[in-house]
Amino acid sequence: MIALRLGLLLAALALGPLPAAAQVPPTAAEAAAYTGLHAAAWRGDVPAIERLAAGGKAALEARDAHGRTPLHVATFARQRGAVRALLKAGADTAAFESGRYDAVTIAAVADDEETLRLLLALGASAKLVTSRYDGTALIAAAHLGHDGVVRQLIAAGAPLDHVNNLHWTALIEAIVLGDGGARHQATLEALLKAGANTQLADRSGQTPLALARARGYDAMVRALVAAGAR
Repeated sequence: MIALRLGLLLAALALGPLPAAAQVPPTAAEAAAYTGLHAAAWRGDVPAIERLAAGGKAALEARDAHGRTPLHVATFARQRGAVRALLKAGADTAAFESGRYDAVTIAAVADDEETLRLLLALGASAKLVTSRYDGTALIAAAHLGHDGVVRQLIAAGAPLDHVNNLHWTALIEAIVLGDGGARHQATLEALLKAGANTQLADRSGQTPLALARARGYDAMVRALVAAGAR
């Protein structure tokens, strides 16, 4: 078991910080220095957004030092009125910031179900391949045990069995990067109910069931066995 955990840790470290930690929200100093649409997005100033967005696509897709558009900034700030106004004005929902995160993944990692619901309702996709790990919003949310987010993303058509460049699926990340607690159990159960493939193995050939057994996550083992995992 110790050897398995060490192997998982080394695999993650080989590619840098884990996906959730790779996101960089605006600092207080950055936010204070914002101008134009970035400032309006951070404050949630809808009238200013409506006025400034008249400047066209270039204004809507302007970037700060970390490649964040106003939509990214509004999502980080949980300014849902600003998110709605930016999308109404034509902001690109598929734009990536410097870490290759879109607004959907930013909301998913933040466990911000309300903003995620708004983004998805207004046309954002749950299917994008994001981050340096070539993952998805679903994988990031499963890693963190954000079970409500996971259910939203599944309902929005997120790819259940996408394999990232760590050779992990959402199901595997819920196990190997989770704590085995209630929210990670609920995440795993949501993935299983949706039909996630229980036989896709990690790079070393370990299936989700083997990984759950190695970590001593008995509730996850029971759920996997009940779903037909081997």
